[in-house]
Amino acid sequence: MKKYKILGLTGQTGAGKSTVSKVFAKNGTAVINADELVAELYMPDSVCLKILSAEFGSDIILPNKNLDRKKLAQRAFATKEKTAVLGKLIHPFVLSLFLEKTEKLVNSDKKFIVFDAPQLFESKANVICDYIISVTADENIRKQRIMQRDGISEEMAESRINAQLSENYFKENSDFILENNGTKQELIDKAEGLFGYIRQVI
Repeated sequence: MKKYKILGLTGQTGAGKSTVSKVFAKNGTAVINADELVAELYMPDSVCLKILSAEFGSDIILPNKNLDRKKLAQRAFATKEKTAVLGKLIHPFVLSLFLEKTEKLVNSDKKFIVFDAPQLFESKANVICDYIISVTADENIRKQRIMQRDGISEEMAESRINAQLSENYFKENSDFILENNGTKQELIDKAEGLFGYIRQVI
């Protein structure tokens, strides 16, 4: 029997999930970040990259064999259908790597393992989580944050937002919701409060 609980941490792009993840890490939880797992999978000459280039075009691979992330994003986030194809290709790899890393923590003293995953539901990783936390924010606020964070156009930011699940979906399928329409410090305070509650009752 496992000693730890898996907390799935997810939310819409630009909602502030990474801030919450840092709060949980600071409080001693193990955090496994799906984006970092993807970075491992995108290493030059990896099986994952070969599969992606076959689907999205060989020119997404640069001459140095690294992935042209911007070009992949432009194609994969162009429509919901394309985003779904990307997910279907990489989610099994990500989930497998996540399980591999959790196995290494089985003998640790960690009570919680946070799986920080923007596409937790799309990858079906929610089924292995004991509890799910979603971070949400109003669409206009998220759009401005994405544009500033990634240095992209309003049109590109909107395409990323539209490629994701609705706010209602997150609210209806999560155990805890953190709304982030205020300042970063307000979100940190909410996350600290939630972690304190989880630590006491779970």
